[in-house]
Amino acid sequence: MIKNWKLKLRYGKIRTPYKHYTLITPVSISEYIEDFSARPGTAYLGAKIWATDSDEAVVILEDIGESTGYAITGSIEIYDTAPEQEPGDKPYAYDFKFTYYEE
Repeated sequence: MIKNWKLKLRYGKIRTPYKHYTLITPVSISEYIEDFSARPGTAYLGAKIWATDSDEAVVILEDIGESTGYAITGSIEIYDTAPEQEPGDKPYAYDFKFTYYEE
């Protein structure tokens, strides 16, 4: 972990080829997802992603869904946002939050 990484990133002391995004989308969860402590049901998923562009961020979100057990059921909202974790050597996602709702 780099000390004061946000300031160093802002002022160009460290560089990254990645941009930071927050993605929000409705999902359906068929069975409990242990990695996220997510129970079955319908929910809005919010996730933060470091990626080269918004298309790659969507692919990352879809790939994680396929491998963990949630299915995207609607459109994906994409926002450029300030990061809470420093960029890595490769694209990655973090801070998955599920907000459940009844249909």
